[in-house]
Amino acid sequence: IYPIVFQHPGSPNGGKQCIAMRSQILLELKRLVIHLKLSVQWMEERLKASDIQSSDSELQLFRRCQNLQTVLQEKDELISTLEQQLEEQKQNRIQDAKTVEEKAAKIKEWVMRKLNEFDIENASLREINQQQEAEIQDLRRRLQGIHAEKVDAEDGSSDELNKRFQLQCLDSSSSSSDTNTPSPILTPALTPKRPTPSRDSQDTPASPKQPRLRNPNAFTVNLALAKKHLSQPPLYSEAAHGRTRNAFSMLRPLRPQETDMDQEKKMETGVRECVPDVPPAEVSPEEPETLDASAAVPGSKPPTPPLHRLPSWESRIYAVAKSGIRLSETSCTDVANKGAFRLCFCTYSQSFTECVVFFSAVSLSSMTSESDYAIPPDAYSTDTECSEPENKLPKTCSSSSDSGKTESMEKSGYLLKMVKTWKKTWKRHWFVLKDGELLYYKSPSDVIRKPQGQIELNACSTIARGDGKQMLQVVTGKSVCNLKPDSPNLLEEWLRVLQSILRIKAASPLFTHPDTRPVMKGHLTKVKYGYSKHVWCELFGKTLYYFRNQEDKFPLGQIKLWEARVEEVQKSCDVAEVSAQYTLSIQSVSQDPTYLLIDSPHEKTAWLFHLSVAAGTAGGQVGTEFEQLVGKLLSIEGDPGSQLWRHPTLCFTKEGLSSPLTTLPSQALQTEAIKLFKTCQLFINVAIDTPAIDYHVTLAQCALQVCLTHPELQNEIYCQLIKQTRICLDLFAFSGTQGWQFLALCVGLFLPTPPILWYLQVHLKRHGDSRTEVGKYAIYCQRSLERTQQKGDRQARSSRMEILSILLRNPYHHSLPFSVPVHFLNNTYQVVSFDASTTVEEFQSQLNQDTGMRKTGQSGFSLYSDDPTGKDLEHCLQGNLKICDIISKWEQASKEQHTGKSESARTVKLTYKNRLYFSQQMRGETERERLLLAYQTNEEITAGHFPVNKELALEMAALLAQVDFGDFERPFVGPGASGAAQTKSNQTLKQVLERFYPKHYRHACTEEQMRYLCLLLSTRWASLRGRSSSECIRIYLTVARKWSFFGAKLFEAAPAAPSPQKNMRVWLAVHEDGVSMLEFNSVKVLASYAYKSIVKFGACGQDFMLVVTLSSGTSASKEKSTEKHLFAMPPSKVALFFRKILHVLQILQFSSIFCIFEPFSAVTI
Repeated sequence: IYPIVFQHPGSPNGGKQCIAMRSQILLELKRLVIHLKLSVQWMEERLKASDIQSSDSELQLFRRCQNLQTVLQEKDELISTLEQQLEEQKQNRIQDAKTVEEKAAKIKEWVMRKLNEFDIENASLREINQQQEAEIQDLRRRLQGIHAEKVDAEDGSSDELNKRFQLQCLDSSSSSSDTNTPSPILTPALTPKRPTPSRDSQDTPASPKQPRLRNPNAFTVNLALAKKHLSQPPLYSEAAHGRTRNAFSMLRPLRPQETDMDQEKKMETGVRECVPDVPPAEVSPEEPETLDASAAVPGSKPPTPPLHRLPSWESRIYAVAKSGIRLSETSCTDVANKGAFRLCFCTYSQSFTECVVFFSAVSLSSMTSESDYAIPPDAYSTDTECSEPENKLPKTCSSSSDSGKTESMEKSGYLLKMVKTWKKTWKRHWFVLKDGELLYYKSPSDVIRKPQGQIELNACSTIARGDGKQMLQVVTGKSVCNLKPDSPNLLEEWLRVLQSILRIKAASPLFTHPDTRPVMKGHLTKVKYGYSKHVWCELFGKTLYYFRNQEDKFPLGQIKLWEARVEEVQKSCDVAEVSAQYTLSIQSVSQDPTYLLIDSPHEKTAWLFHLSVAAGTAGGQVGTEFEQLVGKLLSIEGDPGSQLWRHPTLCFTKEGLSSPLTTLPSQALQTEAIKLFKTCQLFINVAIDTPAIDYHVTLAQCALQVCLTHPELQNEIYCQLIKQTRICLDLFAFSGTQGWQFLALCVGLFLPTPPILWYLQVHLKRHGDSRTEVGKYAIYCQRSLERTQQKGDRQARSSRMEILSILLRNPYHHSLPFSVPVHFLNNTYQVVSFDASTTVEEFQSQLNQDTGMRKTGQSGFSLYSDDPTGKDLEHCLQGNLKICDIISKWEQASKEQHTGKSESARTVKLTYKNRLYFSQQMRGETERERLLLAYQTNEEITAGHFPVNKELALEMAALLAQVDFGDFERPFVGPGASGAAQTKSNQTLKQVLERFYPKHYRHACTEEQMRYLCLLLSTRWASLRGRSSSECIRIYLTVARKWSFFGAKLFEAAPAAPSPQKNMRVWLAVHEDGVSMLEFNSVKVLASYAYKSIVKFGACGQDFMLVVTLSSGTSASKEKSTEKHLFAMPPSKVALFFRKILHVLQILQFSSIFCIFEPFSAVTI
């Protein structure tokens, strides 16, 4: 049967050839029918002849059956023998288990005896402590009595000073707020007051001065700002620099950026809110005399300050907000009453390592532990899964190098660790150093369980002797861990081992560049000095590392390959007793040879090539013909006049490949390489048709996905594309361009390994020319190659958007060839450009620059993507991810959920909004940030997450309507008025209510009530005529920040048993001070938990678990009881709630808080 070939419809001979072809096919079918009839007749005759031979076949089957029965009996005997051996092995295992149990019982008895001794010692220490506390209390009572006598003598002068001090405060309250004036009357009425007066160290009896306002220190000011939620910029404290300010200097009338609603009322009425007075003991005796003297001087009395009244429309909004925000008597003050602590805010502007290293070094591994609980920083150290019993720990240390010297890389033993509880104490732990990680347990028998913690060892760590005798210090970032061994000899051993590990981590690319991909990896048998060991090998650069198994992170040793001799040997005295098919020998300078035993010929060829390239001594002598030619070109430094450039193997070919161009470790990969070349040929030789461009998109995505799945093929596809993009006169114009387009896609994803990388760079340099279309693609590939070298390889194949951008226009003309819109919550968007290697962090930096916003770390805004499955979820994008990878993975997930051609054009939607609000972010806010923050607050109000009544909701809706639509155009009412204007006005009002008015209020209104609501809205809106957008946003945020949970993220949940709120819906609010449980309808505070009291949190089955500590009475007590809370939440919300708390813990520092607690053991549920 001949193949059917269809002629292109545009050919003039197409119709005649089709008719001739049909006639030919008809003749062939007739011949086939005749052949089939003859075959049927032959089969009938054969069937008759087979009946005669049936008797002979039956005899043969009988003999064969007897043979099979004999074999079956032999197999049964073998099975019975193996079962007997298995039973013997079981008995031996049972005996071993009994021996282990007896040893464990003896160890447990010894531990219990030691614990009893410690308990007796602790009891005696408690008695001594109680006696000392009683003596301290007696001394305090005596001091208070002496102080009371001194205060009585100063009462007369203090009363007069307090009156004048209050007069000055009243004068200062009527003037506008100054950003540099820490006036005590600026504290709003709705926020808790925490006065912390401090003595002015500079006021001494020898230097009488005028009355001064006591400025709190910088730490207290920061705390007050964190609690105020005011719209003014934070106050600057000069007390930290040893300076104080005169009270009269605070009367300068500066115009505030935003006005507090409580200040406005005090300005109009002249009534001053009472604030805690400065204690009389803190006023020096000389200050009243100075005050009297100044009052007697003519003209020394300060003038009456002017009353700065706010406009009536603004006063009305603040009056509504005063009663419109539904607040309970228990707000954030509950946190303070339950042992609140003063937060030291860690700004986003600090480096990523400063904010994250502490968190990752302490509790990151708890996220990946067997229990789904995350342990807050310093509640206890990092959990790392370790299931090796003590008897499996190495007693001797493995060789770290092949120089003949053995250096210990693993060690275990008891060490004393300094614990900072209510006082510094030493606690004994069993430490295990393995795989470059230092773990500690309670005892050696606990090594089969999860460790109590981990001490981070990385390239930034330092190991040194401590100040005391026999003390060891491990410094990692900002944390310092003090360890003490039992003897000086053990100290020297631990120092030597730890310093050796740090040297390896500082010099090895395994740890300095963890994202680096190994050139070659696989299981090998390493033989040296007659000893063999099965290891996992990875080749990085010019060093071969070998590990115990594939999961190990720290190598057993390494072999330096530079200038080593790598060759294949048939037999060696060291491997005479080991049966292996192929053997490679590595002979380093001044070292004994090391032999690698390899099973398959393909792996042997691949290892021989890559090891020889790393050694640099066999260039152009190993590998395929293509690789040998590249090696020879490298040896002559790519001489342009060399004839090697014209070798047919390196040039374009129309024929298919019979073998791969590179060395591959298996037959399957070689077959895949041939298929890959066919795909490249189809992409290059088929002209791109815009309506059918998805054909080329699919080809490119399939080829790139194969290369990402099998990294061994990445060198192969580069060699194929370089070969097919060599300039040739026989090429069609589109073929050459499409080959370079495919190469441009590859360069943005991954790079080849040397020497193919060198060959690629030379190829791009030779063809780079801004005057030709192909040359422009070559220049773009050079830029993209440099970016990929800086940012690393990609994780996902190119998306449809990325491929279309490369195919439909030349990326040379744009330094950032791709672009995507970023949406904001005020229904606007900003188009941002990027390249194939742009990370989310770089993307956000470009976005901030284009929109006039601060850095992401300062503003708190983050980039979000929608969910590809269509769910109402948003995903916060991490800064180290690449934008192209995000778009590609989103497209793949969307195609899996929505099959069909209509969904092929769907792409990701990016949104830029605030992730979590911190009061310190208010300092330095830009107009753009305030605008977006106001619209984000509006989303919370419309969703019912913000406690506003109907009147206040209408006022705030009018403010945003003025921002979004401008002045309200009231329709003309009269005989000649048209109905179209009235209809347009009503539609605008309904649109405002839909966007800015709470849904639960709007849905409960009837048609008549909606008309009345529109009338009220038009009145409020019309009163704002002429007000600018910035002025309305300022007032909007001033009102919103009156709620103590402004900016918090609310999650709907239902407490589970044994909570008293069981089966009742609540809100879980995550904010900068802790986690609070709010009543669902009224949003009142039911309970609040500070971050320092959270011990564990995470998923517990289908629920969310929160474990908090409860104080046992006296603050000096070390005993802390815990309380567990379970909340029923959807799985997706559990994950979001979990990540939200982790985000806060990464930003805030708790090293001085969590260390007051003992490490909390795992909770069994």
